Amino acid sequence: MDQPDGPGRRPTGRRPAAGLHYAWIVAAVSLLVLVGSAGFRSAPGLMMDAWNSQFGWSHATIGIAVSVNLTLYGLTAPFAAALMDRFGVRLVAVCALLTISVGSGLTVLMTQAWQLVLCWGFLVGLGSGSMAGAFATTISGRWFHARQGLVLGVLTAGGATGNLIFLPVLSWLVQHEGWKMAVMVVSLCATAVAVPVLLLMRERPADLGLLPYGARPGEVVPAAAGGRALSRTLRVLRHCLKVRQFWLLAGSFAICGATTVGLVGTHFIPAAHDHGMPETTAASLLALIGVFDVFGTVASGWLTDRVDSRRLLVVYYALRGLSLVLLPQLFAGSVKPPFLAFVVFYGLDWVATVPPTVALCRRHFGEDAPIVFGWVLACHQIGGSIAATAAGVLRDRYGNYDLAWYGAGGLCALAVLLCLALRGRPGRAGAGVGPAVAPAQ
Repeated sequence: MDQPDGPGRRPTGRRPAAGLHYAWIVAAVSLLVLVGSAGFRSAPGLMMDAWNSQFGWSHATIGIAVSVNLTLYGLTAPFAAALMDRFGVRLVAVCALLTISVGSGLTVLMTQAWQLVLCWGFLVGLGSGSMAGAFATTISGRWFHARQGLVLGVLTAGGATGNLIFLPVLSWLVQHEGWKMAVMVVSLCATAVAVPVLLLMRERPADLGLLPYGARPGEVVPAAAGGRALSRTLRVLRHCLKVRQFWLLAGSFAICGATTVGLVGTHFIPAAHDHGMPETTAASLLALIGVFDVFGTVASGWLTDRVDSRRLLVVYYALRGLSLVLLPQLFAGSVKPPFLAFVVFYGLDWVATVPPTVALCRRHFGEDAPIVFGWVLACHQIGGSIAATAAGVLRDRYGNYDLAWYGAGGLCALAVLLCLALRGRPGRAGAGVGPAVAPAQ
């Protein structure tokens, strides 16, 4: 294999024999992993009332455990991206899945709130953070030259698909078998999906003598990054902090986290229950949001390949803010057409922000995009963690979530302004790390 000048390398140029490119097999395994590990995201909202009844823990106390989970989920992501470059996707993914399995499984033994924070907050947070956006971004960036936006959209939708599968099942288990059975199902599923990773995951197309899907023979593709993962991750962050576009992306994505996983993902079910709606019905509606999220995220990935990502984000945040401001008037003891309209409308927008945000990271930060997006995702999860705790405090103090919903709508308006300010020429996060790539849209 000849080595060109610079940090890239040229694969043999051999295209796969007639049949399916192995990139699609890697993408399928990645999708299965993201679907199978999504159960932990559904559990706290489903079990909030059960934990409150059994242990007497308040919404705010449980919200703290969720906040720790979301914060570690975010802070782990950029380091996971560098670790995947250094030690391989397969090793990092398997370790992450087993950590999720152990953390969720140990919750059946807990009797104190600090144990919930330890198991669900720290262990599940660390494991899930390693399977966060860095995983999908790394897979789509390594294996696909064409269709990157679409593949990223599909992989991002994998989490929503997992929620769609797990929410009704876990809700039924909590109601009929108890919350301990539900968390054991989450633990077993996280373990099960580690098997196809061990058997089928490959690191790079060049390992099989292939080009990335859609690449032309002779094109330079990135080589595996050398050096220490920790130092590289921190070096990229140090350079990012000097770039205006990073702060705009991080700020808008923090608001994304606050208005999705932090607020709706954690408190939608108990908020609906406050208005007399059965928990199983509320869980089914949250799963339905996941259904439309799949369509919205895949469509967003398709649009990201064709439309200016900045404009997409402006539209997404504006529509999300509108839907959240209207939500307090839509809650009722039964499901009515306006509430179903919210489910559809909000669901299409749930994580549609991910593909254009990743595309903007690629535009401005080149080959460092997975690590940069990891840091942006850390801000997303910090925003979510603040919202998870703040919404619980508001509920405990005022007896409802109305102020949380109105505040989320105002935050979305701020995100629109941040995205409108996203201008400037592409650059690099880390000097000497690699050349910038062409814009992804």
